[in-house]
Amino acid sequence: MQRKTLRLVLVYLVCILIAAFTLFPIYWMFVVSARTKLEVFSGPKLIQTSFYAFNYYRPFFRDIYGRYLVNSLIIASGNTLLVVSLAILATYAFSRFRVPGSSNLFFWTITNRMAPPAVFIVPFFLIFTRLGLRDTRIGMILLYCIFNLPFAIWLLKGMIDSIPKELDEAAYIDGCSLLGVLWNVILPLAKPGIMTTAILTWIFAWNEYLFAAILTSVNARTITTGLAEFVTVIGTNWGEMAAVSVVCLIPAVVFIGIAQRHIIAGLTFGAVKD
Repeated sequence: MQRKTLRLVLVYLVCILIAAFTLFPIYWMFVVSARTKLEVFSGPKLIQTSFYAFNYYRPFFRDIYGRYLVNSLIIASGNTLLVVSLAILATYAFSRFRVPGSSNLFFWTITNRMAPPAVFIVPFFLIFTRLGLRDTRIGMILLYCIFNLPFAIWLLKGMIDSIPKELDEAAYIDGCSLLGVLWNVILPLAKPGIMTTAILTWIFAWNEYLFAAILTSVNARTITTGLAEFVTVIGTNWGEMAAVSVVCLIPAVVFIGIAQRHIIAGLTFGAVKD
């Protein structure tokens, strides 16, 4: 009994150490965001007793970072909605219909995700400039679909394949159409996978830096690319950079928290009973 208790204590200690190691950079980022420029360079104090709110006020109310934040929210949310909608239709077709060469077509969609994004920079820059999509929100939403849609299809296919086709046949007998089966049978049972796909797609779009840095300037500039503007030739404004980074975390944490509740609820929603 004592050995079992000791083992449990060791497991908890290891988990606490891993959590502390993982969360400490976030804590330190918040500490730096609450300090003045003088305090940042005064020494590494782990505990911050004061809070310098100007680091949060100036970037979002006196500078343009509030607009960058709105751009990121619109682009990430719009891309997630479009990608998940298209991925559901695509995986439904891959899973339920005999499409000629479907296995090769499915593998081809994944190869788009395997390619290094850097090789597409010049073609996309020329195409977006010619079409007038450079530095636009709709352009970034469509661009992220090219890389996030294959991943979403790959992630959802296994979930929809695991749903018995007998449920589709029973729904057809009850008078459901193809879209009726998708809406009333597939979507409720695949809800956990759909929410997981939405979370990952949103995070990928929110964190993307390379294309946003090159294909946007002001109108569609995202908050992640805006962080680089704090690094100047005369120095780095660490306090405001840390403050903007903290604000960047908040929408992601809120979105994941909301989606996780839907995932837990979806685990038992529409379950098949014997």
